Amino acid sequence: MNVLVVGGAGYIGSHCVRQLIAAGHRPVVIDNLIFGHRPAVGRDIPFYDVNLGDEGAVGRILVDEKIDVVMHFAAFAYVGESVNDPLKYYFNNVVATLQLLRTMLAKGVKKFVFSSTCATYGIPSKMPIVESMPQAPINPYGQTKLDIENALKALAVAHGLSFAAFRYFNAAGAAEDGAIGEDHNPETHLIPLAIDAATGKRPALQVFGTDYPTPDGTCLRDYVHVDDLSRAHIAVFDKLSKPGTGLFYNLGTGTPTSVLEVIRAVEKVTGKKVPYIAAPRRAGDPPALYADSSKAVSELGWKIKYTSIEPIVATAWKWHSTHPNGFGKQ
Repeated sequence: MNVLVVGGAGYIGSHCVRQLIAAGHRPVVIDNLIFGHRPAVGRDIPFYDVNLGDEGAVGRILVDEKIDVVMHFAAFAYVGESVNDPLKYYFNNVVATLQLLRTMLAKGVKKFVFSSTCATYGIPSKMPIVESMPQAPINPYGQTKLDIENALKALAVAHGLSFAAFRYFNAAGAAEDGAIGEDHNPETHLIPLAIDAATGKRPALQVFGTDYPTPDGTCLRDYVHVDDLSRAHIAVFDKLSKPGTGLFYNLGTGTPTSVLEVIRAVEKVTGKKVPYIAAPRRAGDPPALYADSSKAVSELGWKIKYTSIEPIVATAWKWHSTHPNGFGKQ
């Protein structure tokens, strides 16, 4: 199919572009390059540097490229920033997405795959998290994603939009061949921060909270490889044929990994010590977050290739060790 990947030059989007090609689809990319990187997208991939608010331009792309399905990854995703500047997040994550959806419906494109987040659950009362649990975001970032989930449900009823919303846990790792990977500014993800600390690119890693009620006192999180995430997005295409279909899936391995376990994995893979210092807990950080992804496994036939932290870290190290400046000059 012809697949419009919105935010296709970003971390998850660029990996999904490669997986789409591997699965025999034809990706087309829209990205305004605020956070994305043009080199992350192959030169032979149709690429458009446009904003979603330019409904005329987006509409022409949908028609000219004969788009069958839209995959939407473009969002601001810094939780702390969303608390300090909520309007930025509502305009980008909600308003711009609604403009995209309005343009799609006007052009008769009614299949949509949405990048959501486990942040819509807030602080869950129990683990693992299943899709039917209450959603109560504790920050504007999570709220904006939930707002779009609710809009999608309404559009499915009113206009026959078929959609799937994937609630990610901690996306991690890089392409197996080391060609693309994480390059964020600022970087907030634990694995690249730990690698940078190990290589001396950054000062000692801060471990936020060492007194949680977990086996080693540090937070437990569910790290899922970015290529595994991408493959789930593609596996859902066959489920979107019936108008008005609305699907929600958690995407995680279901295996919680502590901050200290990640540090040890980085040390083992890189052969370098990760200097770190204990820091106070961050407000709103629950002790543990991990997924029950059995619904995606059973309904989509989703197969998780990277089931433990060490091989995930190994792919990240392959990228960071060969691209110390990310997508910049090597």
